Amino acid sequence: MICDNLENILKYGEISEKTAKFLMSLNAQTPVGHYEIDENVYANVDVYETRTIDKCKFEAHKKYIDIQMLLDGNEQLDCISFNKLIVSEDYDEKRDIMFFENPEELPDASFKLSVQRFVLIYPHEAHRPQMALDKPSKVKKVVVKILVK
Repeated sequence: MICDNLENILKYGEISEKTAKFLMSLNAQTPVGHYEIDENVYANVDVYETRTIDKCKFEAHKKYIDIQMLLDGNEQLDCISFNKLIVSEDYDEKRDIMFFENPEELPDASFKLSVQRFVLIYPHEAHRPQMALDKPSKVKKVVVKILVK
């Protein structure tokens, strides 16, 4: 898992110039929706309310690398090793997602997502997004999905 500023996004080989330009073009006024970037990359822009930690679950993917970036608001995202987790919902191939029970131990890392910062999440990394920092609040977020070849 990598957390960095948007200005450094082209330093990561998994991210094409087309994907980077798409991310750099986004702002708080970008319409909610689904965006096709190319045949192996798409993005979803959503608005939602962050939640308390007890209402958030760790998740993981097998087919796609995630890039998560806020366009408005603040959110916490945790990550932890798979070997520390118990599956709560088996892998759904159509949605490319599986969920885990929240462990009693602290996560390996926590990131504060904010505007102009992104998190790059690989398929083998479990992550718990959508967490409120202090109290639940409205955010606008883009999640880019890059097909693993």
